[in-house]
Amino acid sequence: MPPPADQNAARAPAASPVARLWSVRRIRFHIARRSLLGLVLGTIFLAASLTPSLAPRPPVLLGLLGGTSFAMGYLLSLALIHVWHYMGLPVRRVPPRATQVILILCAILAAAYLWLSINWQNDVRVVLHMQPLSHWQLISTCIVALVSFAVLFALGLLARTLFRRLTLWLDRYLPRRVAIPLGVLIVALLFWSMITGIVFKAGLHLADASFSELDSLIEPDLAPPTAPLQVGSADSLITWEELGRQGRQYIASGPSQNQIALFTGAPASQPIRVYAGLNSARNVDERANLALAELKRVGGFNKSILVVIAPTGTGWIDSAAIDSLEYLQHGDVASVAIQYSYLASWLSLLVEPNYGSDSARAMFRKVYDYWKTLPREHRPRLYLYGLSLGALSSESSLDLFDMINDPIQGALWAGPPFPSPLWQSTTRNRQPDSPSWLPRFRDSSVVRFTNQQDHLTIPGASWSRMRIVYLQYGSDPITFFTPSSFYRQPEWMIGKRAPDVSPTFRWVPGVTFLQLSVDMITGMETPPGFGHVFAADDYVNAWVAVTQPAGWNEASLQRLSQDLNARQRPDQTQAQP
Repeated sequence: MPPPADQNAARAPAASPVARLWSVRRIRFHIARRSLLGLVLGTIFLAASLTPSLAPRPPVLLGLLGGTSFAMGYLLSLALIHVWHYMGLPVRRVPPRATQVILILCAILAAAYLWLSINWQNDVRVVLHMQPLSHWQLISTCIVALVSFAVLFALGLLARTLFRRLTLWLDRYLPRRVAIPLGVLIVALLFWSMITGIVFKAGLHLADASFSELDSLIEPDLAPPTAPLQVGSADSLITWEELGRQGRQYIASGPSQNQIALFTGAPASQPIRVYAGLNSARNVDERANLALAELKRVGGFNKSILVVIAPTGTGWIDSAAIDSLEYLQHGDVASVAIQYSYLASWLSLLVEPNYGSDSARAMFRKVYDYWKTLPREHRPRLYLYGLSLGALSSESSLDLFDMINDPIQGALWAGPPFPSPLWQSTTRNRQPDSPSWLPRFRDSSVVRFTNQQDHLTIPGASWSRMRIVYLQYGSDPITFFTPSSFYRQPEWMIGKRAPDVSPTFRWVPGVTFLQLSVDMITGMETPPGFGHVFAADDYVNAWVAVTQPAGWNEASLQRLSQDLNARQRPDQTQAQP
C-alpha cells in the first residue's frame, strides 16, 4: 500500500523554496486535497465564458466573468462530490500521471481560450463598428479573473467551514442524513441574508446618496429659461431647481422654433416640453397634477401632437427621440414627463419595481382624463413614449379596456426590458414564420417591430387607428436577456439570427446566463444603433410610421436622419436603464 500523499511530500529531497513551491509533486498534492473535477469543470466554464455574446466586454469585465465562471464550475464540482459521498457511492482516485496530464490540458485550454477571447471580442466589435482590443489587454483580464476567483473561493471555504462545524453540532441532536441537508440550508440562508441584508443595503445606501447628489447638481452652462411659457422660468409652476439634473437637461436641450424652420424651410412653432422633477412635489399623484397644470399653462393641449413620456429610472429622457419628432412635426409637439426616481433603472427595478409603472399610470391618467373632455376636432393626437424601463412603465399605462371608446393614437417603445408583459405577449404570439428578434404580430395592423433596417413597411398590411411600434436591436441584452438561458437555449439563438448578433455566440448552460447578465452592463457602451443605444435615424423611421408627418419625402427624411445622427452627443446616446 503506497504511503499517503503528505508522507510522500515529506520524504521529497531537499530543494530551494521556489522549487518546493512549484514542484509537480507538491502541485499534485494540493490538487488532491482540493478537487481535480473542480479544476476541469472550472476550466470548461472559464473557456465557455470567454466566447462572444451579445455585447462586447472590456478586459476587466471579461476577467470578472471568467473568474466567476471558473468559481461556479469549481463549486458545482464540490456539490457533486458531496452528493456522491452522501449517497455512499464508491470513489476511485485518479492516478498521479493522469492528474499531471489533466492539469497540463486544463492550463493549455485556459491559455488558448484567453488568447482567442480577444479575437472573439473583436469579432463582436467589428459587427458593432467599434475599435478592436489589443492582446496586451489580456494582462488585466487575467489579473481580474484570478482576484475574482480567489475572493469567491475564499467565500466558498468559509461556507464549507461553517457547514462542517454546524453539521458536527447538529449531529448531536439529529440523524446525520437530516443534519447534512439542514446544515446546507442554514448556511445558504445565512449567506443570502448577508448579501441582501448587509452588502446590498450598504451598496444601495451608497448608490442612493450618489445619485441624489448627482440629481441636485446644477451645471453652470445651463441657465434657467427666461420665456414665461417655458418650464423652469420665473412664471413657471415648477422652479428650475425642482426639475432635477435630468429635467434641466431635457428642458434645455432640443431644437428651437428658428432651428426647425431653418432646417425644414417651412414655418415652425416652438416645441413644448414639460417635466416635473422628483422634488417638485411630495408624491406621484401631486407631481402628476403639477405637470398637468403646467402643461395647461404653457398651451400643451393646443399642439397637434402630445406625447406622454415615461423616463428611465434616473429620470433621463433620450433627447434624440423627441428631437426627431419635433423636427418631423415642425415643432407642433408637446411632451410631458414626471420623474419617479434618481436611481439607475436596474436598481429602481430591484428596489421599487412598481414605482415606475405607478408613476407612468398616474401621469397618463391625468392627461388622458383631461384630454377626453376636449372637443375631438380641437384636441391633439395623443401618444406614449418610453425607453428601457420607461418602455415597461409606459406599457402598464396603456389599458385598452379603459379607452376602448376613445383610444389614443399610438405609442413608440424603444428597448423594452425583457419582463415587459405586452412585449412578451406579442413576441410569444407572433406569426410562426417570423423570428423572435423581429416578430410579426397577427396582421400587423396595431403592433409592429423594427430595428436598424426599418421593417415598418409591410406589404399587404394596413395600419389601424392605433399604431404601436417597438424599436429593438437584436444585440440589446436589456431586451433579450432570458432568465431561462441558465438551462435552455433562447429562441433568438435558434435559426437565423439578428444581423448585429455574432454567429460565433454559442449557448452553454449556466455560462450564457452569466454572459447575458454582464452584457446588460456593457450593452449601454455601444455606438448608436447597437445594443441599448438607439440611433436618431431609427427614431425618425419609427415616428414617421406612428405619426405620419406631412411634407416629408425620402430625400428630406434621409437628410434629417443624417443631421440628427451627426449631432447625437455622448450624453444623448448613453441610455440609463
